[in-house]
Amino acid sequence: MTATFPAARLRRAAAIGALCAGLAIAATGCGEDPDKGTNGVGKLSADKIGTKARSAAAAASSVHLSGTLVSGGKSFTLDMKLKADGGSGQVKSKDHTFRLLRVGEALYLKADAAFWGQSEAAGKLGDKFVKVPEADPSYKQFRGFTDMHVLLDGLLGLDGKLAKGADYTKVGPTRAVVITSDGGKGGKLAVSLEGTPYPLRMERAGGAGGVELTEWGAQFPMTAPAKDQTVDYGSQLPTTKGTGTGGKSPGPGASKGGSADEDGDSTSGTSGGQGSNPGSGG
Repeated sequence: MTATFPAARLRRAAAIGALCAGLAIAATGCGEDPDKGTNGVGKLSADKIGTKARSAAAAASSVHLSGTLVSGGKSFTLDMKLKADGGSGQVKSKDHTFRLLRVGEALYLKADAAFWGQSEAAGKLGDKFVKVPEADPSYKQFRGFTDMHVLLDGLLGLDGKLAKGADYTKVGPTRAVVITSDGGKGGKLAVSLEGTPYPLRMERAGGAGGVELTEWGAQFPMTAPAKDQTVDYGSQLPTTKGTGTGGKSPGPGASKGGSADEDGDSTSGTSGGQGSNPGSGG
């Protein structure tokens, strides 16, 4: 009896150890505090985590936003570096790819000749930075893609009952906690557990796209393009193929009062670069 008891204890201990190893998640062993080395946000309620993430985003000086937004049945792929006073990057729709650059309130659009369609100036505008007049209906549409706070305010809202994920995850190399709205149907937001609790990834409700948010606070130099690479078309952009609205350029959505989009479909909405608030679920 006494000879077998230690062996039995050893077998039980080994079994418990194996179970512990099997249940370990994200390199956290049994009994180890999962919040060790984090910023402590994971201990908060889902509502407080969301508030912390939005506050961190609002106070940030810059962010790199990339992903896809779906609004009004149209999909836009974005890769934008954004600052409080400007932004630059690429926007791709079903039919066109174009670059945007905003320095202060000066907004520039660069696209190939096909983007300008059958306008008389298409050949001159292709692959040039075209200054978008503030008086042009498309200005607010395009500007919305370069406005850090307009995009973030719309994207980071979660409607419905919030809940916190049981386990931590990773977004790239960074540990994160995930909060969901209505079991994920209302969207998901991953928030950094390292350093400042910045939002790292947002999945929008209703399949309306998702984005990753990186390089918070990075330095993104933005300067106006050289004069020989710039075309100033005056108070209004040239008429483009398919708009059907004489003098109104194609754009991702519609300015207030409505216009025709790049496919020639009549649209209405508000400014913000996506035809509606990007956080509205499309």
